[in-house]
Amino acid sequence: MYYFDFHTHAFADAIAERAMDALIKNNAPTPCTDGTLNGAIMQAKASGVSKFMLLPVATKPSQQKTINNWAKEVMEENENVFCFGTVYPDAEDVMQEIERVKELGLYGIKLHSEYQGFFPDAEKMIPIYRKIASCGLPVVFHGGWDPLSPDFTKATPQRFAKAAAAVPEMTFIVAHLGGMKLWDDVEKYLAGKFSNVYFDVSVVADVVSDEQLLRIIRTHGADKILFGSDMPWDNPANEIRMIERLPISQEEKELIAYRNAEHLMELVRTNR
Repeated sequence: MYYFDFHTHAFADAIAERAMDALIKNNAPTPCTDGTLNGAIMQAKASGVSKFMLLPVATKPSQQKTINNWAKEVMEENENVFCFGTVYPDAEDVMQEIERVKELGLYGIKLHSEYQGFFPDAEKMIPIYRKIASCGLPVVFHGGWDPLSPDFTKATPQRFAKAAAAVPEMTFIVAHLGGMKLWDDVEKYLAGKFSNVYFDVSVVADVVSDEQLLRIIRTHGADKILFGSDMPWDNPANEIRMIERLPISQEEKELIAYRNAEHLMELVRTNR
């Protein structure tokens, strides 16, 4: 089956080795690529992934423009690689950079509470979300536990529920099935409760049980679940096997594998 991996990461060649070393020192899992774009392309092909979305993260304000310019170049040079942009929430020019992400033709914005130091439901984030929504862009958030901060989680399902209720016009894509290792709370606060919330299944293979995964898909709807791996932090083949063994219909598998991704991308193109 055709797979579109909606959650991947790579770095420009000049910084890939340094960036990967820093992430590994911060307790990241053993990677399946060297962190370069070419490494991601080769791993995707080997795993059975036809297309993928890169999700870059600015960890300080000065990185926004450089990363977003690189993302644009990646898309121009690779027909099967697509990119979100990124903004740093505390940057003075965050609103202008959101507009520039749209102008560059990128497909959304990636935010990460742990690396960018914010709570998803923080008051300061609401005008940022409204600006993103006005530009017709979705946001992919890290959700749940993260090895950078193993003892305290900012991106909880409860906080995403408050944010999604506060800004119903924005599309929230909460990674790691709504919250890594917090799936009981995902079921309690998020699953099936918001029309503007999607989940992806990145790096949850062999972490969440098949029973709970199936329950969340049934509750939330296969039309709101995106295939993802978090490559290089997991091999996409693991998530492919996870989806293929689930007792769901072929239509539901296709929605998760690629149709939902293509639908969201078409909405972004329509709003340009």
